Amino acid sequence: EGDAAHSTLVNRHTLAEAQVVSRARVLMAEDNIVNQKIAVRLLEKLGCRVDVVANGLEAVKALASLPYDLVFMDCQMPEMNGYEATAAIRKQETQTGTHITIVAITANAMQGDRQKCLEAGMDDYLSKPIHLEKLRAILQKWRPQVTVPSQQQETPTNPPHRKQWPDDEPEVIGELIRT
Repeated sequence: EGDAAHSTLVNRHTLAEAQVVSRARVLMAEDNIVNQKIAVRLLEKLGCRVDVVANGLEAVKALASLPYDLVFMDCQMPEMNGYEATAAIRKQETQTGTHITIVAITANAMQGDRQKCLEAGMDDYLSKPIHLEKLRAILQKWRPQVTVPSQQQETPTNPPHRKQWPDDEPEVIGELIRT
């Protein structure tokens, strides 16, 4: 009887820990307000806690003050671009011995752009436009211990052949129209 009670407590504790781990803390460095809103909504839909900064300098400062699981970094931003911010973050990491996953987000989808991002010290590359499934794949790749809600089943109102943007989120589209 004592073992059963202990087992129940351990299971409840383990479940509580799993729920805490499942919410990734993500930093989104993006200067475009529309892109910020889309990315935040999609990442929140995937269960992430998201903080947004508008340039690379703010990203460097945010990382110095809070621990993040992953950074999505726009490459072209004012004040300090994503490449410069990544270099500054990697320099700090040589002193701290840590490594944060940085995923480049860029409108550039030309051959060689991915390699340029990787050579700049970024861990992965995501081209715009950002879609839910692309974000889910990145989170599953780089934060496999994080639980990401599974893909919704296709419905007749959402057939697979219909173009989706941004992932047919009415509240996102409505907010963008008001912006």
